[in-house]
Amino acid sequence: PFCLLLLLLFYLFVFSQSCVWYGECGIATGDKRYNCQYSGPPKPLPKDGYDLVQELCPGFFFDDVSLCCDVQQLRTLKNNLQLPLQFLSRCPSCFYNLMNLFCELTCSPHQGQFLNVTVTEDYIDPATNQTKTNVKELEYYIGQSFADAMYNACRDVEAPSSNDKALGILCGKDADACNATNWIEYMFNKDNGQAPFTITPIFSDLPIFGMMPMENATKGCNESVDEVTGPCSCQDCSVVCGPKPQPPPPPVPWTIFGLDAMYVIMWITYMAFLFMFFGAFFAVWCYRKRYFVSEYTPIDSNIAFSVNASDKGEASCCDQLGAAFDNYLRRLFTWWGAFCVRNPGCVIFFSLVFITVCSSGLVYVQVTTNPVDLWSAPGSQARLEKEYFDKHFGPFFRTEQLIIQAPNSSVHIYQPYPSGADVPFGPPLNIEILRQVLDLQTAIENIVASYNNETVTLQDICVAPLSPYNKNCTIMSVLNYFQNSYTVLDHSVGDDFFVYADFHTHFLYCVRAPASLNDTSLLHDPCLGTFGGPVFPWLVLGGYDDQNYNNATALVITFPVNNYYNDTDKLQRVQAWEEEFINFVKNYKNPNLTISFSAERSIEDELNRESSSDVFTIVISYAIMFLYISLALGHIQSCNRLLVDSKISLGIAGILIVLSSVACSLGIFSYAGKPLTLIVIEVIPFLVLAVGVDNIFILVQTYQRDERLQEETLDQQLGRILGEVAPTVFLSSFSETAAFFLGALSAMPAVHTFSLFAGMAVFIDFLLQITCFVSLLGIDIKRQEKNRLDILCCVRGADDGPGVQASESCLFRFFKNSYAPLLLKDWLRPIVVAIFVGVLSFSIAVINKVEIGLDQSLSMPNDSYVIDYFQSLSQYLHSGPPVYFVLEEGHDYTSLKGQNMVCGGMGCDNDSLVQQIFSAAQLDNYTRIGFAPSSWIDDYFDWVKPQSSCCRVYNVTHQFCNASVVDPTCVRCRPLTPEGKQRPQGEDFMRFLPMFLSDNPNPKCGKGGHAAYSSAVNIVDNDTYIGATYFMTYHTVLKTSADFIDAMKNARLVASNITETLSSKGSNYRVFPYSVFYVFYEQYLTIIDDTVFNLSVSLGSIFLVTVVVLGCEVWSAVIMCVTIAMILVNMFGIMWLWGISLNAVSLVNLVMSCGISVEFCSHITRAFTVSAKGSRVSRAEEALAHMGSSVFSGITLTKFGGIVVLAFAKSQIFEIFYFRMYLAMVLLGATHGLIFLPVLLSYIGPSVNKAKRQTTQDRYRGTERERLLNF
Repeated sequence: PFCLLLLLLFYLFVFSQSCVWYGECGIATGDKRYNCQYSGPPKPLPKDGYDLVQELCPGFFFDDVSLCCDVQQLRTLKNNLQLPLQFLSRCPSCFYNLMNLFCELTCSPHQGQFLNVTVTEDYIDPATNQTKTNVKELEYYIGQSFADAMYNACRDVEAPSSNDKALGILCGKDADACNATNWIEYMFNKDNGQAPFTITPIFSDLPIFGMMPMENATKGCNESVDEVTGPCSCQDCSVVCGPKPQPPPPPVPWTIFGLDAMYVIMWITYMAFLFMFFGAFFAVWCYRKRYFVSEYTPIDSNIAFSVNASDKGEASCCDQLGAAFDNYLRRLFTWWGAFCVRNPGCVIFFSLVFITVCSSGLVYVQVTTNPVDLWSAPGSQARLEKEYFDKHFGPFFRTEQLIIQAPNSSVHIYQPYPSGADVPFGPPLNIEILRQVLDLQTAIENIVASYNNETVTLQDICVAPLSPYNKNCTIMSVLNYFQNSYTVLDHSVGDDFFVYADFHTHFLYCVRAPASLNDTSLLHDPCLGTFGGPVFPWLVLGGYDDQNYNNATALVITFPVNNYYNDTDKLQRVQAWEEEFINFVKNYKNPNLTISFSAERSIEDELNRESSSDVFTIVISYAIMFLYISLALGHIQSCNRLLVDSKISLGIAGILIVLSSVACSLGIFSYAGKPLTLIVIEVIPFLVLAVGVDNIFILVQTYQRDERLQEETLDQQLGRILGEVAPTVFLSSFSETAAFFLGALSAMPAVHTFSLFAGMAVFIDFLLQITCFVSLLGIDIKRQEKNRLDILCCVRGADDGPGVQASESCLFRFFKNSYAPLLLKDWLRPIVVAIFVGVLSFSIAVINKVEIGLDQSLSMPNDSYVIDYFQSLSQYLHSGPPVYFVLEEGHDYTSLKGQNMVCGGMGCDNDSLVQQIFSAAQLDNYTRIGFAPSSWIDDYFDWVKPQSSCCRVYNVTHQFCNASVVDPTCVRCRPLTPEGKQRPQGEDFMRFLPMFLSDNPNPKCGKGGHAAYSSAVNIVDNDTYIGATYFMTYHTVLKTSADFIDAMKNARLVASNITETLSSKGSNYRVFPYSVFYVFYEQYLTIIDDTVFNLSVSLGSIFLVTVVVLGCEVWSAVIMCVTIAMILVNMFGIMWLWGISLNAVSLVNLVMSCGISVEFCSHITRAFTVSAKGSRVSRAEEALAHMGSSVFSGITLTKFGGIVVLAFAKSQIFEIFYFRMYLAMVLLGATHGLIFLPVLLSYIGPSVNKAKRQTTQDRYRGTERERLLNF
């Protein structure tokens, strides 16, 4: 019995060791052959096949190595596995399982158990004339558990160069749609271009149809294959990573009782204020009714605050100091005014000399139009990082882009052959539309521009990554899946009845495997672009849903061209071509295509066109203001004296002085080499006109109301008037100058430049007004007194009037007799306070809701083609700008530890650089990083592996030998030993890296790094040392300013975490993210801090100057600054209501509104402090009557006319940031300065300065002006 049992076991073993084939027979397709049918036992492998079997199928390397395959079959197996090897070998256990599948199929001595030949044909061997049998089809019985385990080990493996899963390339469909069965079915289908004949996989864990499924042991991706290799990396194996990282929860809205907290708090605060304020008001009213004879006795604020008691007695030290300083200023300006009137020729001459010298600096003027210089400070983080990137990797390329729709085309259905679900294709993916788009693309490639009598073509300026070997331009277009060729686009395979494969088939494959050199359909066309790099579908298609690229409703074509920051000549060549490109596309007519487009120069061109188109609007605006000023300065007493009393020439002179101050400011800074910006040119004349004209009106109208004293000459009168007026003009001008100059501390270039130029212009304007204008005013009064006509000063008018007399204008009388008394009525003042505090409360409640940023489209004219492009960009694009994570020079890539800190493959740290970016991409909705990074170091490790055919050298010269070269002298770079399979380190690492970076991808090796990584790695010191490197990915699609800001903030957070991780492991080199938009949006990360800083500094400087100039009047300075602060806060309320975002332009306007608010408030405040009236109400009434009319006519009416015209500007930025903000600025300034401030002073203004009152009374005692103190 025992012998029978042994015999039975022997027969079973022999039966199990049976083959279904051995050797290769006839040609199947191309260079692929059928295997020869053979049903005998396995044969010993010749010795020359031992290396191959050890490399491919080490499990069979035992005893006499008897297999069902010969050496040639092993060579074929190795060739067929090159593509999966390049993409899956980064995860050893995945590749181990895959090799198991193919080794068992090809060579297993037990084939008969799980392979069943179903179709054969006879074949006559031409060499031996023997008849053999080709195996044309067979069934492969595979254990379902084995298939699932193999798929699970491979499903997470990344393909770094294509930012996608490897199975997306190897499965014939999207990685998300791939599973164990359809992946294996695709690999064994002869239609994929790799399999020589059809192999039908049958999946079962149990014996079926008398066959035993192949169920070899598998390795999980978290298991080591052998002692040399480790488990797969976290990036390639989610099991190793643990649970997927979760984004932090979004911030919970701050609410109280389910309502916005700020609204609730401000509402409660406002109600509490009203309760306390009106409670105090009624308490005072009751007190008055009880202790005073009549209830109609006016409420004197001094009663409520017991000020009358303090008015008695000696003046305090502060009062005396303030009076002395005020008296000194008055006497100084009185003397100076008299001097200017007595010596007009001398003063005007030296003023003109000063203006000429300063303005001559304009010959050195430089205007900054470079957006980077406009929005990014030279020392800012983004600017320094941009310069580092440009220095090490070259400047970011310029982009010319088209977004194309097909309005007359519709969705069509593609029916795959021989079976498969119908696939809808979007309107632009129609073959006719694609041909027309290719016509357009070819025409753009053939555009010829002219520069300096030389022709410039796209070929001369484009980015060509494989140059000089391959000079094809990089064109990111769906047509590059067809190599921009009509022939490839029209390529199809079929018969009279069916189309087996055409452009649909090729498209569907290429969007899954853009780096493929063989689409594995019957077409066998490459997907790789003609420029040598992959064309990612999310960059060239738009308007699709999820990852269904076939549903695209728009095509995106991008032409990257070289940028030259430091070579003006080359840059102008590029710009010349871009100009031709713009003209060509503008004039391109095709009813079947709707084209939105933009070139790199488009935004700058449109800004320049916008500035030119709005010049007319701005000129009209200024003309209206000039006309008003010229006419309003005169005080016409009768029709007969119309031409005598008018002050058109004086008004024009005043305007010229204002404009001269602007020119002087520009000239002085031009001497210093400070470049101008568009904001300075557009804003500063408006600002200085507001400040300067107000001072002119105060000076002229004070003279017109003044009466010359007995025996007083004109120069003494004007000197006295200047002594009264100049301190308040000095207060406002010096406050603004200090505020602007301190505002220049801002790091924001736009605010810094504006503040410098504005401060200088306001200061020079003040100097010219108290010198040149005073002299001109004296000359004009002499003309008027001699009855000479205005402008035509040589002509005398009719001598029928009383001559020049002091008189009050209608506006002054209105303010004095009607407006001021009405405003300061007891019943109206509380209402005014309640309304203004209510508006303030509302503004505080919405201040945190003002949006930050600047919508790009707002900076364009309404009729610009770029607006259409921005809309298409927002509507169709599915990926954002590229982002580069740069590791600064110094990191050690040649050591194992240094490699593990950076790489993302097997053996790499779970918190490596690549792994952290990969983890961030998994949280794309939070981090705004859309894809896993393309990692040069991981692709290099795959490329250099001895199992791969990529890294080869000539055995004699040791020069690099490309994988496509067939030469027996080409040998592996590294030996196929356990040590050779390790990653290269030290000198080995540096020896092969330049070969990798110069290797062009080809069908034998798709991992060549020339196109993908040639600019990503800085190799320095004669190829002995690695400098800075980058790892590129893409942001998610970014539409709003908030998206851009969020993307930059989160990318910096990721980079900061990586830097900390590297630092903790001993590599003290920084990682930073760089994207082309960072320099423009970095300002918004600190815009709130900048706003608070600039406005606080401005207010602080105004406070200090006011305290000093008013002579230690601290409380007056506090009240004035509180009013200005209210104006600024209310500006934010207006910005929220009117949809004005906070950015550099609006911040400049806010700083300017701070300056203009001083004009509205300082004159009233100083008039109140110098008033000698008894009660606060009387002093407020006097201040409002004397200064209110000048402020109203000088600023409010002047500006209002000019501002209204800006509403008609073509530019959206003018309409929003200038018309809306200027209007708000003037209306808020006027209402607070002329309504709220007098009321506030009447309640809590400082008590009268006894020393100043005494000085004033002494000065006018015995003159007819004494009575004016008590009018």
